[in-house]
Amino acid sequence: MNETLENMKSRRSIRGYEPDKMPAYELIKQVIEAGTYAPTSMGMQSPIIIAVTNKAVRDKLSKMNGDILGTKSDPFYGAPVVLIVLASRERPTYIYDGSLVMGNLMNAAHSVGLGSCWIHRAKEVFDSAEGKAMLKEWGIEGDYEGIAHCVIGYALKDAPTAKPRKSDYVKYIR
Repeated sequence: MNETLENMKSRRSIRGYEPDKMPAYELIKQVIEAGTYAPTSMGMQSPIIIAVTNKAVRDKLSKMNGDILGTKSDPFYGAPVVLIVLASRERPTYIYDGSLVMGNLMNAAHSVGLGSCWIHRAKEVFDSAEGKAMLKEWGIEGDYEGIAHCVIGYALKDAPTAKPRKSDYVKYIR
């Protein structure tokens, strides 16, 4: 089978990471680059990716996310890297564009031997006063909405087995 197709079929969400084992910068860079090649409406590239490898910032984001979720446990599952995907609300397709970036990030992480997981609540985090202040501090200007957090790192254990695909997943109209 084609390697790309096999990669997409075998990728799974990882919910446990080696927190003290930071992936090499080159691997992180490859994952991010793949995200920048996601299709976007009319090629307008409304999303941006913020790569967080600073542990204090990562922990702050985790706490903010957990507060929204209503949990004290780490919603990032110990992952040492958080790739935040934001997209400009100026584009009517910004949510779709950002979602495609997330898909590319997760598939790319798997292809270079890293685990990944889509973490919700980026919208709430970056719509908050504290989140807006972080964006300003990072030099992010514009009307951006948080699409998701893509956490990446080395998995603590093997990826789970895929569930069988549902029988009515595809309808062919011939």
